[in-house]
Amino acid sequence: MPRFAANLSFLYTDLPFLDRFEAAARDGFKAVEYLFPYAWPARELAARLRAHGLQQVLFNAVPGGMDALSVQEAWDAGRRGLACLAGHAAEFKAGVTLALDYAEALACPRIHLMAGLAPANAHRAELQATYVRNLRWGALQAAERGVEVLIEPINLRDMPSYFLSRQDHAHETLAAVGEPNLKVQMDLYHCQIVEGDVAMKLRQYLPSGRVGHIQVAGVPERHEPDTGELNYTYLFDLLDDLDYPGWVGCEYRPHLSAQPGGTSAGLGWRKPWL
Repeated sequence: MPRFAANLSFLYTDLPFLDRFEAAARDGFKAVEYLFPYAWPARELAARLRAHGLQQVLFNAVPGGMDALSVQEAWDAGRRGLACLAGHAAEFKAGVTLALDYAEALACPRIHLMAGLAPANAHRAELQATYVRNLRWGALQAAERGVEVLIEPINLRDMPSYFLSRQDHAHETLAAVGEPNLKVQMDLYHCQIVEGDVAMKLRQYLPSGRVGHIQVAGVPERHEPDTGELNYTYLFDLLDDLDYPGWVGCEYRPHLSAQPGGTSAGLGWRKPWL
């Protein structure tokens, strides 16, 4: 049976961020994920997790910046990671170190290292060489703390110029890096937009053990999983058939997100798997 994690950057947005932990627990979630933790002290987030019996299962390393104060500024400026970009080694390493410090404080077993946006006219082979080198360094640092590193193919409609958009590229990169704690974050929303054939992709990649996390949303509007063109009833059953052991992150925008209680009102899709 799929284990669902509430993405607190997307769900319960009618509430202040720190109040979303309680709301997720009240709705029966046992785990949470979100984009970034850096705007809040790690001890405050850890206290919320403990108070509501929640497990932190994923967050992103910094998209840019050298410290917690500059992360939101980098995101707002359109930066989407550093891993494929030459000339940012010190910034990249500082961001990974900060993410691992938070992962340790939150007992979070995995972090996502964003690839970054490919500069115009850049040579992909050079970007890939930098990407592999940085991912190897990040994976080795994470391994010392017992943490997995994830890479996520993201569709180019939502994030134009993002360096990593295809599942095959992600798995080829894992092979090139060669570190066992580097895995793929397989978001089925992005996969459907870029490639389609989602069920066959799951059958191809899940048995490898190199998919460390799955995320879901309806396509194309990114609302609840019971809306749009993907048959998630079929896909969730397929995850069981393939013995997927990980979490399924609910990274979607509730159709009623602007209304008080809108996230909870839209959780009917989850009832068959409770």
